Amino acid sequence: MSAAARSRRERPWRLTAPYSVTTQCTCPRVAESLRAEGWDVVTAGSGRAALKWLDGHTPDLMLLDLKMQDVGGTALLHQLQDRDVKVPFLVVTGRGDEKVAVEVMKQGALEYVMKDTTMLERLPAMVKRALAVLAQQKALREAQAEQKRLEGEILAASERERQSIGADLHDGLGQQLTALEFICTALKDDAVRDHPALAPRLDQMSRMLREAVAQTRLLARGLAPVGSEPEALSLGLAELAERVNYLNRVRVVFECPQPVIVADRTVAGHLYRIVQEAVNNALKHARAKAVTIRLTRTAGALLLEISDDGQGLTKPRTGRAGLGLGVMRHRAAAIGAELAVKSRRGEGVTVTCMLPPTP
Repeated sequence: MSAAARSRRERPWRLTAPYSVTTQCTCPRVAESLRAEGWDVVTAGSGRAALKWLDGHTPDLMLLDLKMQDVGGTALLHQLQDRDVKVPFLVVTGRGDEKVAVEVMKQGALEYVMKDTTMLERLPAMVKRALAVLAQQKALREAQAEQKRLEGEILAASERERQSIGADLHDGLGQQLTALEFICTALKDDAVRDHPALAPRLDQMSRMLREAVAQTRLLARGLAPVGSEPEALSLGLAELAERVNYLNRVRVVFECPQPVIVADRTVAGHLYRIVQEAVNNALKHARAKAVTIRLTRTAGALLLEISDDGQGLTKPRTGRAGLGLGVMRHRAAAIGAELAVKSRRGEGVTVTCMLPPTP
């Protein structure tokens, strides 16, 4: 037994061939020729019978006769579309209906075959080609879904590593620097009495340690920006705006008219990173002087908008989108959100991320 034959035995294809009563003498021969190839074949003698069968079954491929007494092939397709039933199909048509066949091809038919003396010889090969195309499309969809899943896992792992490093900075290095600051303060008190000349230096050291503690906390917050509480995204974005205002000569405003709850920490983390990247782009590339971050929820959908008054996006010499924009799109896709970027030269950039409501 050939490998192809074994494959057909292991996973037979189910074919549906609706034919009208006027061509019922052809149906048995068509079904017989296809069954000889190892496929499961179900026949329907009319359009209504085909629709009834399709209500409870999903074939891998359908052979559709354009001329049936009760329901024409085109009308049957319209009814399937109205029912949101998506079935790959081949068209079987007679002489003089080539134009109709071409129109049906535009509606998604994989191929069409003419009713003539050679149809039974040509039909199995056409079905094989159609099934091969469908198998390739299915494999591609599965590969794309697996790629998306793996990319999501990589992003999640990266985010977990960031949070771990942030926690170590806060609880490890931050705590040690704070302890050193306390020691310096105590030494300064002793120096004022016994070694007055050392007091100014110890005071300077204490001040530098306080600044180091503050910078360590900022770094820790940047690496682990979103906590586990439901309102962590709003809190994190408010702190981001405050931090940028403190470190840069740029006015950043965070607006959140109503409380927005994001229970999924992974989703909240990706949304935060999108805002962080958009703000960084506004500061580094757009030369913005003001940035507005707005978080709202409308009709269940979460809307995140970052707008600036900078010079707008400049087209890269390579013609490709910048790395930052690509990362933002990737993060949005990972959580099922839609990202849009609007920019006019000299009029700033607006980045919009819309996360639809959870079904």
